[in-house]
Amino acid sequence: MEEKKFDFNSLIGFVLLGAIMLWWMYDNQPTPEEIKADKNKNTEQVQEEVIKHEVNNSNVESQITVQKNDSISLIKAQNQLGDFAYSASLPSATDNETILENDVLKLVISNKGGQIKEALLKKFTTYDSLPLYLIKNHNASFNISFGTKDNRTLNTKDLFFEPTLSRSGENQVLSMKLKVADDKYLEYRYEMKPGEYMVDFNIQSQGLNSSLNTAQQVGLDWNLKGYRHEKSITYENQHTELYYEKEDEKIDYLSMASDDSAIENDVNWVAFKQQFFSSILITEKGFDNASLASDNLVKDEEIDTVFTKEFYLKTPLLLENGEFDYKMNWYIGPNDYQILKKYDRNIKEVINLGWGIFGFINRTVFIPVFNFLKGFIGSYGLIIILLTIIVRIFMSPLVYKSYLSSAKMKVLKPEMEEINKRLPGKENAMKRQQETMALQSKAGVSPLAGCIPALLQMPVFFALFRFFPSNIDLRQKSFLWATDLSAYDSVYQLPFKIPLYGDHVSLFPILASIAIFFYMRMSQSQQMNMQQPTQEGMPDMQKMMKMMMYFSPIMMLVFFNMYASSLSLYYFVSNLLTVTIMLIIKNYIIDEDKIHAKIQENKKKPKKEGKFRKRLNDAMKQAQEQQAKQKRKK
Repeated sequence: MEEKKFDFNSLIGFVLLGAIMLWWMYDNQPTPEEIKADKNKNTEQVQEEVIKHEVNNSNVESQITVQKNDSISLIKAQNQLGDFAYSASLPSATDNETILENDVLKLVISNKGGQIKEALLKKFTTYDSLPLYLIKNHNASFNISFGTKDNRTLNTKDLFFEPTLSRSGENQVLSMKLKVADDKYLEYRYEMKPGEYMVDFNIQSQGLNSSLNTAQQVGLDWNLKGYRHEKSITYENQHTELYYEKEDEKIDYLSMASDDSAIENDVNWVAFKQQFFSSILITEKGFDNASLASDNLVKDEEIDTVFTKEFYLKTPLLLENGEFDYKMNWYIGPNDYQILKKYDRNIKEVINLGWGIFGFINRTVFIPVFNFLKGFIGSYGLIIILLTIIVRIFMSPLVYKSYLSSAKMKVLKPEMEEINKRLPGKENAMKRQQETMALQSKAGVSPLAGCIPALLQMPVFFALFRFFPSNIDLRQKSFLWATDLSAYDSVYQLPFKIPLYGDHVSLFPILASIAIFFYMRMSQSQQMNMQQPTQEGMPDMQKMMKMMMYFSPIMMLVFFNMYASSLSLYYFVSNLLTVTIMLIIKNYIIDEDKIHAKIQENKKKPKKEGKFRKRLNDAMKQAQEQQAKQKRKK
């Protein structure tokens, strides 16, 4: 057995190991500052845990509050809307919007009411170069009011529709559904085609017969306040009016000058027509018992500068088996005759081209000629001048006829004055008239020959009076100093306003007035020749004609100062050309000596008395005999 010995080396190792442990324990003791910081840290951790706990509790409480509020709102909606409370519970129950847009028209449709909130015509601007909106900032409203089975009356403008945007070929389709359940709803269906201002619009429903009170009338209300778009709000307002077509395709309209209203049956379409733009609602079924109204909003053009007129349509909608089923169309666009006549709904009649023969002349002559000229002439001012020249050339034979008749009467006038001298006094009035007519008949001269050509020119005059203000092609087209041929031209702004005249000076009406003065002066000389010598007791026609010579240019100067410059340009050029043609006829075509010789030849020839002339002469003889009898009795 081996004897154990003391190991000195092991002792030294244990001593060193113990020293190292004592040093490590002493050196890693925390300082007072570290101990304080550690205590703070622990406190913060505890606080964070408490806060997290409180937040979690708060979130739970908030969720409970929201759920409570949602429940309260749902109960409130159910109390107010009944079955239609379902629509208010959907995510679409907001003021969100959906856009339908093509290259000419942009529509913004709101979830609230499912109606058009904005309508922008993309190819047009206002007179002050702003985007042109027909609908914006709540100036229009489209609403259907209806009753429910639980005795409520609701309005679609207050309810929320659910939008679904899709495509049908190249067309955009927007379905706006006012739901009472997923499979029960009232639907507005909009369909927009590329490049079209006409939008298909259907009102239909599914499964609402169990919710609607069919015994209560369903009412459609549509109203719009027309924004001012043109330079002169007064002139624009004169061409702003409500048009409508009845079942027999008869077009009618409300007064443009004042507030007006009407109640009509079987209305096919209603147009809220402004000077150059319209909003037209068209229906296939026809509106029965439609109440129409128009209010003039321009009482003072210095103050009322935003809107022109406010239009209203109120009409009942008929349900079929408790459901809606209306096929409609919206036209929201320009009053362009070429665009409107493409549709077979007669809406082109909103453009006032004049009634009867005046409209016929515009449709068959001036519109085709104008469109032909604009195909190769870029300046619309030059088109107006060229159109005027064409009109004057075609009218020149009538001017010639009138002037020829005037020359004949001038040659015959000395003989008529001789009859007046030979038969003076009131007692010879019948005899005097009879001999004068016999002289004219023998000479082959008729006073009516000079009047008829002038009357034949009147339809052209009135047709063009309607044509230029309604022609949208002239809108914002410039010529010389006129910046817009559809509005007045202004060369000087007055510091004050003159009643009837305005606060500016237009140059084209001044030029037209000067031309009219010279035309009236020449015409007066011509008509003086055609007038029989003034007889005793009869008004002096010469004095009246002199008054007209000064009065007509003044009327032109005053009233046309606010009219379209295209109209004044036409009258200026037209009267200038007429004066030129009359001078040419007078100085180079008419030979009074030849006319006199011809009249003398006619007087020698036996003249067969016409039936009308015979009856007239017989009537005058009877009157003369009665007058002689009365004179003998006295």
